Amino acid sequence: MRRRDLLMAAPALMTPALAHAQARALRFIPNSGLSTLDPIWTTALVTGIHAYMVFDTLYGLDDKGQARPQMCAGHEVSSDGLTWTFTLRDGLTFHDGERVLAKDCVMSVRRWGSRDSFGQPLMAATHDIDVLDDRRFRIRLKRPFSQMLYGLAARGCFIMPERVAKTPGTEQIKEAIGSGPFRFLPDAWVSGVSAAYARFDGYVPRQEPPDFLAGGKVAHFQRIEWVVQPDAATAAAALQKGEVDWLEVPLIDLCPMLRKSPGVTVAVNDPFGWPLVLALNHLHPPFNNPKLRRALLPAIDQAQFLASVIGDQTELGRSPSGYFVESQPMASKAGLEVLSGPRDEALAKRLVRESGYAGEKIVMLAATDRLVYAQMMQVARDLFVRLGLNVDFRPMDWGSIVARRTSREPVSQGGWSCFITQIEGVAASTPGGSFELRGNGAKAWFGWPEDEELERLRTAWFDAPDLASQKAVAAQVQVRALETVPCIPLGQLFQPTAFRSDIKDIVKAAFPLFWGVRRG
Repeated sequence: MRRRDLLMAAPALMTPALAHAQARALRFIPNSGLSTLDPIWTTALVTGIHAYMVFDTLYGLDDKGQARPQMCAGHEVSSDGLTWTFTLRDGLTFHDGERVLAKDCVMSVRRWGSRDSFGQPLMAATHDIDVLDDRRFRIRLKRPFSQMLYGLAARGCFIMPERVAKTPGTEQIKEAIGSGPFRFLPDAWVSGVSAAYARFDGYVPRQEPPDFLAGGKVAHFQRIEWVVQPDAATAAAALQKGEVDWLEVPLIDLCPMLRKSPGVTVAVNDPFGWPLVLALNHLHPPFNNPKLRRALLPAIDQAQFLASVIGDQTELGRSPSGYFVESQPMASKAGLEVLSGPRDEALAKRLVRESGYAGEKIVMLAATDRLVYAQMMQVARDLFVRLGLNVDFRPMDWGSIVARRTSREPVSQGGWSCFITQIEGVAASTPGGSFELRGNGAKAWFGWPEDEELERLRTAWFDAPDLASQKAVAAQVQVRALETVPCIPLGQLFQPTAFRSDIKDIVKAAFPLFWGVRRG
């Protein structure tokens, strides 16, 4: 079936009884089903969206990349930069009625720090974290850590009750109790299918306009309902009929039709964009060979990859782009000529031969239910074949890829060679957040690249004292990554979202946020 054949009529998403028109409820189709409640245990985007509804953070990132107080009233830093004292603001209460105390923050920061790519270097630089009184806690450092506030603001350091935060980071929490603007309703949750949230009337928002993850988080809806609909045409039809209010990720091919639909608005709400990458398995042949990884770059045409998804809607893509989000301070053109210059498949084919490639099988995992990935992987397959690579193309659903990509076995024993995915824009804005650029081997992201120099540069970025020196190190990170190729950048996608036209004031963000939004 051609992609544009999906424009045909589709059955209704919900029965009339479920497609109610409650003015105080917002009905939402997420990008995928919520199956895990713990944002520390998993990096799944849908769990992160859930977490920002339920939990609050000590600081929040605004759309200019600045950390602003959120749960905190403020902080003090000693003259040597080694002692940070944080004070909570008044009126913070968990959904179970208990006050938020400094001890809850200390345990939550420790749990976050055991898993997060910012939290781990912070913990390595920390001497101790202790409670001063109910509203104040202190972090004492071994050495200055200039990225303290950015990490607390941008990296999902969600505050949980102490008893919940005592759960080891390697285990999932059993209950989702936070102090955020919405309460999770466990009795309404069907894993992977549906979820519901109620406005937390005990939440006291900051008296500021909302600004990405910062500012006042005012919940205007009494109830938020999530219902998964994997069929893109059915989801679009439900939005047209008013059976749902908000479709997070409409199929891009359907957006021109939705723009013409009465009562429907289509907009790019994401100021960051989503960098797409081709992940490569560094453990086994053939991509354990750095010469072969580099040989691919002269033939990688980011514009062609993006065109397979966006067609003539060229405003939805950005290329050429490197490893860091183009609109953010760490973006750089350093080393990018290998991707931005004229494309040369003949050169790439010659470099493949000279790399020592011996015809080893390349198992390409292609997500059938993530059309962006599926379409781009078709481009990758065709390119690999033209370059003389031995392709074993494996279509499967994204859930199966998520499971299979954890395998460290060779392809002959159920392993893999490459897959395509996208990186959340805030994470891809800095060397500290770009987990796909880690070079720490067995502890690295899927593909497990090992590169001591990348790790050294990452540490240098955390230690850099000011923006200018941070940008200089980020440029070095990109140059090194384009030499060793932990993964291949394929450009940035600006995914539209679609909603009923009476839904107003959606906060500009890289993913859906439910404070500020109202019906009007």
